[in-house]
Amino acid sequence: MFQTFKEWFWMEKLWLPPVIKWSDLEDHDGLVFVKPSHLYMTIPYAFLLLIIRYFFEKFVATPLAKAFGIEKAVQKIKPNTILENFFKNSTRQPSHTDIYGLAKKCNLTERQVERWFRSRRNQEKPCRLKKFQEACWRFTFYLLITIAGIVFLHDKPWAYDLWEVWNGYPKQPLLPSQYWYYIMEMSFYWSLLFSLGSDVKRKDFLANVIHHLAAISLMSFSWCANYIRSGTLVMIVHDVADIWLESAKMFSYAGWKQTCNALFFIFSAVFFISRFIIFPFWILYCTLILPLHYLEPFFSYIFLNLQLMILQGLHLYWGYFILKMLNRCVFTKNIQDVRSDDEEEEEEEEEEDTKGKEIDCVKNGVGADRHLIPNGQHCH
Repeated sequence: MFQTFKEWFWMEKLWLPPVIKWSDLEDHDGLVFVKPSHLYMTIPYAFLLLIIRYFFEKFVATPLAKAFGIEKAVQKIKPNTILENFFKNSTRQPSHTDIYGLAKKCNLTERQVERWFRSRRNQEKPCRLKKFQEACWRFTFYLLITIAGIVFLHDKPWAYDLWEVWNGYPKQPLLPSQYWYYIMEMSFYWSLLFSLGSDVKRKDFLANVIHHLAAISLMSFSWCANYIRSGTLVMIVHDVADIWLESAKMFSYAGWKQTCNALFFIFSAVFFISRFIIFPFWILYCTLILPLHYLEPFFSYIFLNLQLMILQGLHLYWGYFILKMLNRCVFTKNIQDVRSDDEEEEEEEEEEDTKGKEIDCVKNGVGADRHLIPNGQHCH
């Protein structure tokens, strides 16, 4: 049964243009062609990247965070056996009735019980240092892979003349630079997928899973069907914006509000230019229109463009939230990601706590000022 499925899955009509066979893509005369088996290496390389990331965060990102004044926050709360048992064995979000009963048992006010649970929940939240470490790692990778992409593509004719993308397709040999560019990019997305469980929980968790799987699927398919030239163009167009996003997040976590806002504006400009101008009018034009001058439509051509259109749909999704953040930044002078880090409860609790203090201050005839440190952002 497996053999039957394998034969069906690798049918030439699903992957290659008519009259082209897999035997036409066999290595010969010193020329190497893409093989699906090459992709097996992305899994061990993904685990290697996770190991490198561990040491990078420990020996590079952490000292850098300390230089920015970001320390691992340790929130101390007064030990309370009754409340701790309820927190561990019942619920972390007690109802009003629960709070009333616990307050009676512990001889505390209801507000004191609420604050204890709030502080206890915040103890288990990822600290700002961890968020900085993650952003620093992603910034470093995107910076290096973008530089590598520019080095790999700067002398390639298809980077300047889109007709060259399809010249000789699919009998286009694989270059070493293309191999490493693809393998490292795919390995990185595998590593992000593997680390989702241990990374900071985000409100757009499901969207991130879909994004990573879509990226891996698209790169894998383009590799197997030998759409390498167009694939490298897609990767460079996407990576160039992410550098600015991750750097903005780093400065956001460091509390450098003006620098964060400036970098976020740069990111937004690069994002909208690359995802809403270059991608649809350059990349999609290259993959959707130009091939028809060389070939009749076939399955992998349709499937490739379907995936690229889904990717463009994700661009619209991210763009919506970026516009919301830009609106917030322009009109409230504060960038706060409306969909990213799972800090909503923490911020709401801090706001509630501050309001309580303000009420106390007003009762005593004293004013109170409020200042929020900008939150971080995340977008792919």
